[in-house]
Amino acid sequence: MEVFPRGAFDKTMLYTALILLAIGLVMVMSASDVYAEQTYHKKLYFFVQQLIGAAVVAVLITFLLSIRRPFYKSPAVVFGLLGLTFGLLLLALIMPPIAKTNRWIVFAGIRFQPSELAKISLVLFLAWYLDHKREKIREFPVLLIPTGVILLFTFLIIREPDFGTAVLILVLCIIILFLGGLRLKHIAFMGLVLVPPLVIYLFSAQYRVNRILAFFSPGASVENLNFQVAQSKLAVGAGGVFGVSFGESVQKMFFLPCSHTDIIFAIIGEEFGLFGTLLLITLFAILVWRGILISMRAPDFFSQIAAAGLTLFLGFQALLNITVVLGLAPAKGVPLPLVSFGRSSLFCVLLAIGLLLHISQRRGDGRRPA
Repeated sequence: MEVFPRGAFDKTMLYTALILLAIGLVMVMSASDVYAEQTYHKKLYFFVQQLIGAAVVAVLITFLLSIRRPFYKSPAVVFGLLGLTFGLLLLALIMPPIAKTNRWIVFAGIRFQPSELAKISLVLFLAWYLDHKREKIREFPVLLIPTGVILLFTFLIIREPDFGTAVLILVLCIIILFLGGLRLKHIAFMGLVLVPPLVIYLFSAQYRVNRILAFFSPGASVENLNFQVAQSKLAVGAGGVFGVSFGESVQKMFFLPCSHTDIIFAIIGEEFGLFGTLLLITLFAILVWRGILISMRAPDFFSQIAAAGLTLFLGFQALLNITVVLGLAPAKGVPLPLVSFGRSSLFCVLLAIGLLLHISQRRGDGRRPA
């Protein structure tokens, strides 16, 4: 039995997400004003675009929270979303390239990145599959179908090319399979099968090799690949404890590329110092903590796996972004959830949070909300 107390969703997660979103909007406005003024002659261009995207998704989340049925468990939703993502990934590969990559769908002036949606669709698919094959999941033949789906999506994303996102999704899916009951020896076998081709592909392009060399030799100049990391560290260091104050960043004056997108954490460090960065990290930790609690308290196995997967998606992406900015991981263009500018990322992150909030409303019969 399951009860659905309307409005009993996780308020802490909602408030934390709203605070992160508000910080993101403010920082996008600050980090992008110079670039927006020069490019679009509108200082608030990126802020307005981000605000519109947030408003649209807020309406969608409100609708999702009002649905009484566990719609996310429906095969029509699970496989419909999976098929839609697959089609969009294929379409992205045949569309005209943007910045020498095929990562985006462009329609009516709006760009969308299907690989962001792939994270959610694969989480729901794996949750559905693990739930339906729960009694046999420790048998190796049962893993062939999910492994094939994961490899197919990973291959399409690598072809964009977006090696970092592909590896992130692959690792996320393997962890979800492990949480669902996958044996360690099966994980080891998958590693033996998957790692060699990934390593070969990694070293097949010089720019990827250069990123690895730049990471292990931070003092060297490898085709200027250390420039962005050096500038991001300089921004964080310049902020000191309390920062140089809002809007006074020097690095956003075209010294730091992608200052309002992938590297926005560095601008936060510069303008708000150690205090601001620790506050942001704390908020992400709270978000992940509430996601774990939602997973543990979910009324059924499907919801537990789905909530765990969505939480991993949010936490891993935030961790990867911050470590790249601080020079603790090789350079990779991964947005900071809810904070970086990017409507594709914002849409999918808020959709994931909406699903987590919906799951948090669903409780086994007689269970009380936290």
